Amino acid sequence: DGMNAYMAYRVSIKTSISLFKSQEFSVKRRFSDFLGLHSKLASKYLHIGYIVPPAPEKSIVGMTKVKVGKEDQSSNEFVEKRRSALERYLMRTVKHPILLKDPNVLQFLESSELPRAVSTQALSSAGLLRMVNKAAEAVNKMTIKMNESDAWFEEKQQHFENLDVQLRKLHASVESLVCHRKELSVNTAQFAKSAAMLGNSEDHTALSRALSQLAEVEEKIDQLHQDQANADFYLFSELLGDYVRLIIAVKVRPLQINDCLNCQTTFEVSFTNPLFVFQLEGKVEQGERDFEQISKTIRKEVSRFEKERVTDFKAIIIKYLESLVQTQQQLIKYWDAFLPEAKAIS
Repeated sequence: DGMNAYMAYRVSIKTSISLFKSQEFSVKRRFSDFLGLHSKLASKYLHIGYIVPPAPEKSIVGMTKVKVGKEDQSSNEFVEKRRSALERYLMRTVKHPILLKDPNVLQFLESSELPRAVSTQALSSAGLLRMVNKAAEAVNKMTIKMNESDAWFEEKQQHFENLDVQLRKLHASVESLVCHRKELSVNTAQFAKSAAMLGNSEDHTALSRALSQLAEVEEKIDQLHQDQANADFYLFSELLGDYVRLIIAVKVRPLQINDCLNCQTTFEVSFTNPLFVFQLEGKVEQGERDFEQISKTIRKEVSRFEKERVTDFKAIIIKYLESLVQTQQQLIKYWDAFLPEAKAIS
């Protein structure tokens, strides 16, 4: 109760994958459980070149309102936004062919109870960047002197930098559109109330009836604006927000390799000790093998990310356009039904 309260989310799974013990099951998870899962995956896979989807950020204000039992529109929106964000995070994680097989992911999806997660501070965009930079430093420690550059990684790095800038601009524009649509909904509702009050005070029967009908139409249009604002947000804005955060992790993958290509490690050794020289040569060879493996992993991960990005955007854009068309068709239907009432005024 009170500030000690927490919210649990039910995760329901239907699958035919043989990795799981059953084809259909359901578990309850806290927000901290999701953060704990992300922390474990990041510590395992980031430094070896894999792209780990970022977890949703914490919202102290939003969760405090829920804990103290303040039920209002903003609290309900917060709960739904977090639920949607966690669903997208989990779906993106289990779609990864390597992460899906991880024991921590399987435990998260199947175990009835999880150990209490610790150190689950959700990362901001800056925090995520610091984490992946640490991973880059870890890669640097395994590499040897390599002065040549790699055109592919340099090209990808520039591509992701540009993509990051454009995604942020589009995300800001869509967020502005969501606010505009919500404001339009509020104004439409006020217009509907004013039209209804005017209709009640009007002595002319036909005009009074038309104003009352107009108020009803505007109320329906208000709901359409609300629904479209939700579509703007959940279909488009949230997708862009996810990719703004995800691109931070992705664009550091090529940066890791570029750092490795340019890094220099100087060894001051005494060549009078053959055993030491032999051990050093072994470490250098292992470093080269590690470097090549991470390079291959990053290339595969970037390729997979690009394919998924195109697929995601295609699916969402189609859904978004369909929602816009449906909204406009419904608007036309409402006004067509009202038009005879307006013409009947005499």
